Parts: sequence; C-alpha cells; structure tokens
Amino acid sequence: MTDTTVNSIGAAALPKSRSYLATVGRRLRYDYVTLFFLAIILLVAAAAIFAPLIAPFDPLKTSMAFRLKPIGYRNFLLGTDELGRDMASRLIYGGRMSLLMGLAPVAIASIAGGCLGVIAGFIGGRVNTAIMRTVDVFYAFPSVLLAVAISGTMGGGVANGLMALTLVFIPPICRVSETATTQVRHLDFVDAARASGASAWRIIVYHILSNVAAPVFIYASSLISVSILLAAGLSFLGLGVTPPAPDWGQMLANLRQAIYVQPLVCALPGIAIFLTSLSFNMVSDGLRQAMDVKS
Repeated sequence: MTDTTVNSIGAAALPKSRSYLATVGRRLRYDYVTLFFLAIILLVAAAAIFAPLIAPFDPLKTSMAFRLKPIGYRNFLLGTDELGRDMASRLIYGGRMSLLMGLAPVAIASIAGGCLGVIAGFIGGRVNTAIMRTVDVFYAFPSVLLAVAISGTMGGGVANGLMALTLVFIPPICRVSETATTQVRHLDFVDAARASGASAWRIIVYHILSNVAAPVFIYASSLISVSILLAAGLSFLGLGVTPPAPDWGQMLANLRQAIYVQPLVCALPGIAIFLTSLSFNMVSDGLRQAMDVKS
C-alpha cells in the first residue's frame, strides 16, 4: 500500500454529523453505477439466503445419465456438471460459501487490525514500533502466496481458510488504522479532551474510533472482492471448502477438464466469481467517493 492510498483514505477521517451522513446518502442515491452493482450484490445475497426456496434441484444429487448437459437442457436451466448435478442449484448454494469467505475474514480482520492500529497510533513509541514492524514483515509476501502458505500449513477446510484469509488482511487494515489514528491524535479536539482530564480509554472510544472507523470501513470494503478471489483460488487448489459442498472456486476446478465439452457451462462459476468481486469493488469505489469530503 502506498502513502498516496493511505492519505486518500485518511481524507475521510473527519468527525461525522447528520448533515455529513445526509450528504453521503444523497451522493449514493444519484450514483447509479454504484446502485446497479449494489443491486447485484443484494441479488446474490438474497439467492444465497433463500437458496432452499429458489434452487430447483438438490445441489448434491448426482446423475451420470445427465452429466455435462448444455445450458437449457430440459429442466436444467444452466446445464449440469461432470457428475450430473444441476449447475443453477450449485451456483445458488455456492454463493453462500463464497460470500461467507469474502465477508467474514474482512470483518474479523477489520476488528483485529483496526484495534492494533489504534493502539499503535495512539500510544506511539516502542509499542508503535513493535506492532508496525511486525506488520511490515507480512508485506514481504504477496497476499496470494501468503494465503496459500498459511492454508497449506494448517490444511484445507472452511475454518482454516477463514483463518488464513483473516491473517492476510490484518496487516494492511492495521496500517490504515494506524495512519488515521496518527493523523487524528494531535488534533485540537483530542488535545482538549486530554486537557480536560479524560482517560486514554475514553479518548479512544469517543474521539479516535469515530474518526478512524470511516477510512478503515472504506478500505475494508475494497478487500471483500480480494477475499472472494483468494477464497476461490484456495478452493481451486484444494485448500478451501472441502467437497461435496458447492463452492464457486471448487466448481471451477472440477469442471476445468470438461472445458472442451461444455465450455459455457464450465465458465459459469468463473463468471459468478467475476461479477460478484467486480460488484463489491465498484460499490467500494462508490462509497469512497461518497464519503470523501474533499470531492
């Protein structure tokens, strides 16, 4: 992460009021691109939540007589996979795991990394040096390589995949939180609270967190698309969700050998991953622009 990125995110670290939130809401209301991609996210989330009611077939039921059927074959709207399972049902159920692997690690990392960054930025000195130098070690490894290494060490599975992705996202979120805290802690209202005798805990809770939350939230929202891609990559390598649970990355791996038989059917999990990650990325950009008080 460059200093320019951190500074642009830190521009949102200002006290919020009702007028500010109303301005953000008004900007989002007229940002039709963001609203369009937000609708896609809500559609995917609704399909994942109500999968038992929407899915036309059991996603785990196999039938070798109907394996690798094309899109629109009989009642199979999106065809079937290599074991004759309905692709539409598996895509709908697979959205559950993909959203879980995309949202949960970012949420946990935001809390853990945000708290570490606030502590490092507010206390400073040796505490800051110890935390931030430890965080800097993780920047020596690309996020993909780090996720694969951690997940490969701990083994496959949903729990280990979630833990691996969480550990990958804590360092960058900690960096953003520490930078925002450092910018805020010397402002006049923080000095006034300190001069009035407020404790460090009260200053952090009532003055620091309210200003650090915005840049952390904006940056964390941009990591959701990365988390979805990394989770799909782990499942593709056999280090994520274990079969037969439907997962887009795992479906992509299982269908790669049938790409010359039914290329459109094989591409469906990849299209789902692409659209979902793109939607989260575009919504994150829209939120950043709407919450940037300088724009």
